[in-house]
Amino acid sequence: MTPKNAVGAALRSIYIRARLVEERLRSGVVWWPLANDFIADPYPSYRRLRELDPFHYSILTRQIVVSRFADVDRILRDHRNFSNNLKSARHARGIVATRRKLKPSMLALDPPDHTRLRRLVNRAFTPRSVAELEGFIRATAHRLVDMVEGADEFDLMTAFAAPLPTIVIARMIGVPERDLGRFKVWSTRLARALEPILAPDEQEQVYRTHQQLAEYFKAIVEQRGRTPRDDLVSRLVQAEEQGDRLTRDETIVMLRLLLLAGNETTTNLIGNGIRALLRHPDQLALLRERPELVPSAVEELLRYDSAVQLDMRIARRDLDVGDSAVPSGTLIGLLIGSANHDPERFRRPDELDITRSDPGNISFGRGIHHCLGAPLARLEGRIALEVLLERFDRIGFGKRPPSYRRSIVLRGLEHLDVRVRRRGGG
Repeated sequence: MTPKNAVGAALRSIYIRARLVEERLRSGVVWWPLANDFIADPYPSYRRLRELDPFHYSILTRQIVVSRFADVDRILRDHRNFSNNLKSARHARGIVATRRKLKPSMLALDPPDHTRLRRLVNRAFTPRSVAELEGFIRATAHRLVDMVEGADEFDLMTAFAAPLPTIVIARMIGVPERDLGRFKVWSTRLARALEPILAPDEQEQVYRTHQQLAEYFKAIVEQRGRTPRDDLVSRLVQAEEQGDRLTRDETIVMLRLLLLAGNETTTNLIGNGIRALLRHPDQLALLRERPELVPSAVEELLRYDSAVQLDMRIARRDLDVGDSAVPSGTLIGLLIGSANHDPERFRRPDELDITRSDPGNISFGRGIHHCLGAPLARLEGRIALEVLLERFDRIGFGKRPPSYRRSIVLRGLEHLDVRVRRRGGG
């Protein structure tokens, strides 16, 4: 690090500490999701927010963060008062500034634009098309395990959790396997577009990645328009509702969204879920004894350590949020991870319980923006658990401690080394 950069880093650190002191004096609690202890375990901070200041103003991210299940659920469902179009935010920084340079996806639109796009995409992304992938997903999961044959210890993230959803979404889109490496790089870079705090160079990298991906998809969309195949791109190109179709640009943006939503979140579901089970060996043992619990285990893992920790909305008009009068254009941060640990909604929320009788996690959102890919993520999560338990009769932590990525919106592991024993003692 150069002396100039070192001075800049020191000044930033001093500024952050000063603003956090100010925040704590205001409310008795702080929310700084880039702190090392928060990245390692955000749930104690969430507990303090729920108890002390459930509608908390974050000075550094310039948003009100909402932490209780009932409030998060209500705002997610209320698209009339809370907009997904973050371009209308009063303070354009990070995610807002980045989105202003990108063509908006369905995720960032409100009715009627969102309604039109969702209706058309539903024609292509059907439950039947997802269910038909089960055999391919299972075969792919086994193939990935085969590739670490002979290794007693390996990084589950790079060997299994990351490539599985990449291969699946590429298969759905009809992308050649030779391009999978590029796909994963693009997905990882695009995921940064979701972050509320981005440096200018990161914003530029996101934009360049979008341009590269758009050029790649443009050729595929045009080819499928001439010669349709049995893949998602062809179904999107052919989708029609009362004479309305997706434009080429809308199709490309939709593919960008599906690549991101169908990749990073599922990777995190698998990684976070296996880590949670390894930390609770009684639950892992129960899952081995009762494999019929795998679907409910997936739901509990989604709740326990959510792949998506934060969603955001904009106040569409002057509103009362909690005890505060909120001006139009205010950014609202919805703490999904905190809502999923709210004791007002879940019995003993900090315990992992794969037999939980009070399901209903909020990990896939609510209302009109409920995640389109939720059935696919659940299917991949279920198959990943089934295959890992089938192929290994013992799974434990490896020598290197797990490490989480520095991210605010998505919670996922940088690496998860596991030590395994194969069926039959191999």
